Formats: sequence, structure tokens, C-alpha cells
Amino acid sequence: MQDAYGRTIEYLRLSITDRCNLRCRYCMPEEGVPPLAHGDILSYEELLRVAGGCVALGIRKIRVTGGEPLVRRGVVDFIAQLAALPGAPEITLTTNGLLLAELAAPLKAAGLGRVNVSLDTLRPERFAALTRREGLASVLAGLAAAEAAGLDPVKINVIPLKGVNDDELLEFARLTLEHPWEVRFIEFMPISPDLEYDSSAGVPIGEVERQLQSLGRLEPLPRRDSAGPARRFRIPGARGCLGLIPSVSGHFCPECNRLRVTADGRVRGCLFGNQEIDLKPVLRGGGDAAALVDLLRAAVCAKPEKHAIGSPQFKAPNRRMQGIGG
Repeated sequence: MQDAYGRTIEYLRLSITDRCNLRCRYCMPEEGVPPLAHGDILSYEELLRVAGGCVALGIRKIRVTGGEPLVRRGVVDFIAQLAALPGAPEITLTTNGLLLAELAAPLKAAGLGRVNVSLDTLRPERFAALTRREGLASVLAGLAAAEAAGLDPVKINVIPLKGVNDDELLEFARLTLEHPWEVRFIEFMPISPDLEYDSSAGVPIGEVERQLQSLGRLEPLPRRDSAGPARRFRIPGARGCLGLIPSVSGHFCPECNRLRVTADGRVRGCLFGNQEIDLKPVLRGGGDAAALVDLLRAAVCAKPEKHAIGSPQFKAPNRRMQGIGG
């Protein structure tokens, strides 16, 4: 399945909820946001139909997202159903890690292959300030449980922010000395400009790399499919590795292979765009599999060539990240 620019689309990011048990300052206001009505959220059966249609079109990897996907009841059984789809797509999940300690082993048994944990600080008081919740110990326990369960590699997604956590980058990198984890530094993306952090808050990935070089020569690693757009390195002697993702300063639009489906059933071709196609009329109006596939193909054909971040034409997405799917 190719788009109008010759890119092969083989990766689906499937959001199963807009709800989250954190209130991260760059994602949501302190009071949270009004949740979608229960009837607006796709059922697991509907989500499975969407995933099946995507797999029929050539999707090989499905990442389950939210909000926070582990807050939705029945997520383990849903992962098992995804893993059983024809063609056996790779199933991964992104989480904030708060509930991962108790669910890592059941998720692995259900067919989950890998997990990404979003974590921006290793300091308890800073975690509470950034997320407006306690819970760093739970997240660290979740990382250990994921490693023990064989979710390999465990990836940690870190967003460096000026004056907030940019003094912890080396501390994060040193985690790879003792753990077979992939610590990935991702440039801050201005999804919600009305919140406390704007586009100037992010640390350019070049500056991150300069800091990391103080640990010694960074050994470049070959790219692999599961790395996505990350450039990967290893500190000499480390068990794990580092990843650098210049999502703003060096966007990877020419290689974008993704579709996103929101929890309320809208398919998007670009994280930073506002064009959506609503799948619910087909899912709930008696449409067959062919009609669903036609809508998914239309979304692929409508993928823009690139996002407009940094240009005068850029407009922030009409949804916050938890409403799009992280």
C-alpha cells in the first residue's frame, strides 16, 4: 500500500482511549480535558475490524496507544486478538508505565512484542511536578517487569525540555550501561501551543547528541525496522543503546510509513495535520469490509507530503496528543 508520494504505508498507530491517569504539563491542562462520551469510543470489536482492514492492505506493525491504553479494561484480551489477526502483525504498545508492573507478563503472554515507556525524569519530585501525579516508583517497577517478561527491547521515550529535565540526559543515557534498554531522546513537538511549553521549550537533538558525546565515543548502530526514525548509538560496553529522533529539526516525512486511528474512529495521515476521515459511519452503519478498506485507502492517498512545522502555514493540530494517540 503506497501513498501519492511513493511511501509504503505499513505501520498503524491505533488509539484505544483518550483517557489518561497523568496530567503532563505539555499535554493537558491541570484540570484535564473533557473525555469522549462512552458511545463515541470505538468498541474493541470495531477497533479489531479497523486493524483487520489495515492488515489486509499491508500493515505489518500495529502500535496500541492512548491516552494511556492500560487504563482501558480488557486491553490484554484485545492485544491477544490483534496478535491473532491473519498475517501475524507485530504488536507493540506505548504507555506511561504506571500500570505496567502488573500487566507486563500478561501482555507478553497475549502476544505483545515490545513496549515503549514515556518517561521524562528520574527524580520523584520532578516527576510529580511534570505529570501532576505521583508514581515514578511504579514506572520504574514497570520497566523492570517489562524486561523480566521478555518485552525486548524495552524502549524509554524521553522529551528533553530546556531548564526542566535537560540536566538529566546523561543520567538517562547511563541506564543503558546496566540494562538492555533503548533510551530514545525525541524532540519536543508543539502539539498543544496553549499549554505551559511552546516550540521554544524543546532541546534540539544536535545539542542532545553533543551532551551524550561527553560519555565517550558513540558507536553508530545499523538501522533496524523497529527503530523507526531513530538514529541509534551505543556507549562502549553498554548493554543497551541510545536513539535520537529529530522530529522537528530533521523531520522524517520522506520516510513516513504511518496511519493513525483515533479512539473515536477517525483516521489521520499526519500527526500534525487536521485532515481526518471518520470511519464510524461504515463501522456502525452496516458497511462491509470493502467499504472500510476504501476509506482506509482514501486516508493513505490523502497523506500530505510533509508537515508544516517551522513554516508560516503551520497550524497546531485541532486535537491534543491524548486525543490523537501518542
